[in-house]
Amino acid sequence: MRRLFKGFAITVLVTVLIGAIVSAPTVYKGYQLYRSVVKETAIAEKVAEIKRSVNYVELDDISDYFKDEIIKSEDKRFWFHFGIDPLAIIRAIKNDILAGSFVEGGSTITQQLAKNMYFDFDKNFERKVAEVFVAFHLEKDYSKDEILEMYLNCIYFGENCYGIKEAANHYYGAVPETISKSQADSLVITIKCPNLYNPNERNAA
Repeated sequence: MRRLFKGFAITVLVTVLIGAIVSAPTVYKGYQLYRSVVKETAIAEKVAEIKRSVNYVELDDISDYFKDEIIKSEDKRFWFHFGIDPLAIIRAIKNDILAGSFVEGGSTITQQLAKNMYFDFDKNFERKVAEVFVAFHLEKDYSKDEILEMYLNCIYFGENCYGIKEAANHYYGAVPETISKSQADSLVITIKCPNLYNPNERNAA
């Protein structure tokens, strides 16, 4: 049994080392991309740009229903991780391998905010690595409340609606503070595929 365990441990160690060697160039390129984008526009400037929007709304003025549902759906361990969620990444890698393509990213709310701030929606590993470094930077400089607040003001909800204030008004004639639980559920579903799952499209169907 001891020999079997030792053999298993060696196999795991070798696998990790090979993975580290193979991924090193990708990590380096991703880090360089991160350095490039934050040099062009500092994170503090991006944050100021987000907060200057006339539709920006503070976290306390957003329905608790919506905040709870978005965390439950998008990032269950948001309050506890440091920008990335290792468990979600492992799950995503497993699902990507089973699907034979890049179908799941394992992105946290912080990573999604990083993507919305700097990157397009093209799925490649260098960009994902750069996104992780931006997420680390955000977690270092901003509180969880600030990160969640900015994220909720950046999400795309379909029909040219960016942020919870535009979405609440466009789909329900409401303000973010008064969103009901059913409306919150509907808007959270919308995020998955805004052009197909937004309330107007679902009602039309």
